[in-house]
Amino acid sequence: MAQKQSKSPLRMAETLAEFKELKNIDKATLVSVLTDSFMSVLAKMFGTSENFTVIVNEDTGDLEIWRALHIVEDGMVSNPALEIGLSKAKELDQYADLGDEINEEVDFLSFGRRAILNLGQIVSSKLKELEKETLYNKFLEKTGHLISAEVYQVWKRETLLVDDEGNELLLPKSEQIPGDYFHKGDTVQAVIDRVEMLNNQVKIYVSRTSDNFLKRLFELNVPEIADGLITIKRVARIPGERAKMAVESYDDRIDPVGACVGMNGSRIRSIVRELRGENIDVTTYTTNTVLFIQRALSPAKVTSIDIIPEGSKAEVYLRPEEVPMAIGKNASNIKLASVLTGYQIEVFRDIEEASEEDIYLDEFNDEIEEWILETFKNAGWITAKTVLSTPRAELISKTDLEESTVDTVLSILAEEFEQDELAEIGYNPSNTISVKETTEEENSSIQEPEN
Repeated sequence: MAQKQSKSPLRMAETLAEFKELKNIDKATLVSVLTDSFMSVLAKMFGTSENFTVIVNEDTGDLEIWRALHIVEDGMVSNPALEIGLSKAKELDQYADLGDEINEEVDFLSFGRRAILNLGQIVSSKLKELEKETLYNKFLEKTGHLISAEVYQVWKRETLLVDDEGNELLLPKSEQIPGDYFHKGDTVQAVIDRVEMLNNQVKIYVSRTSDNFLKRLFELNVPEIADGLITIKRVARIPGERAKMAVESYDDRIDPVGACVGMNGSRIRSIVRELRGENIDVTTYTTNTVLFIQRALSPAKVTSIDIIPEGSKAEVYLRPEEVPMAIGKNASNIKLASVLTGYQIEVFRDIEEASEEDIYLDEFNDEIEEWILETFKNAGWITAKTVLSTPRAELISKTDLEESTVDTVLSILAEEFEQDELAEIGYNPSNTISVKETTEEENSSIQEPEN
């Protein structure tokens, strides 16, 4: 009897173990489900399961059920589920006595076919719920990660994908790049966008228009990003049309833009192809707001930038011929630059600069050290006339350079223009020194930064 009793529950445990392998449920969880299921059936049969103990061996699958019974006099048993007569108790243990508690092993099969069916239904139901919960949590943790899946079915509003583990993923039309066209059996890359539990069903949505999709593609194709040497700081996209991305390198020896683009565009080319020809501008990230806005509006060349902290606005002035490039087709360039920098950018035509010839500061790199030119550019001055038309005190204050350095720069810039041009822009040389009067020591200080 005892041998028969342990053999049948063992077969149940083995069957559930096979089910575990299929559903990828760990042993500890399976044992918990099995134990809870037996306790649920016992509670329904006897009104309570408090005096029952279910023991499952994780390694062997052996299963035992024990019931604790209070020993009473023969003929005084009022509840067989909780009590046992003394004579019957002594059959189990010769030392049993009135008032003691005795443990009796239960033969679950003796409860009949209905009990076994109920057990199977409860176990199946619990495992299905557990499977849904496990699936939900698994993909919730993977939100934003790249995934490859095969197209299973294409509908008007969404496409059904299936991953390597047989999980169903939904790619809504709104999350597809314009120009995406899929056939059954195609392999599609996307990022996990969100996971929802709707009507007790797990819904996993993926996206190809998300900023994260662009980031993950670069991580996949640029080893320096995957290794953490380069970080993607910000991304702005108009899916399928244009994107801007700001990157930063933690190693001075690595050019972050060059690493992302690759030799002759080798790295970025495959990404552009995956994004259906989306044009990607990669720029170097900086915390300098003026310089960052200037870079974000590339390829347009900015004349000057005024930052308005209230409302995070930036007024950008450009030559008339540069304005179309700054705005871009369908205003894409200025929209993306605004998103990338976090500033609402407004573009203005610099009429004064349009009527008169100006010179970009970069043209003076043979006379003025580059770090000094960068200091002026970072402060918002891009051309010679914008510097010359600014009060000397403001130049010194914003650049934090020595007065003699600023004066020498002004003198060098002023020599490129006629007196009437300088008068028109309001340049007053009376408070500055002439380049010719600058000593050897002052010239040296302009060529090399202070240690």
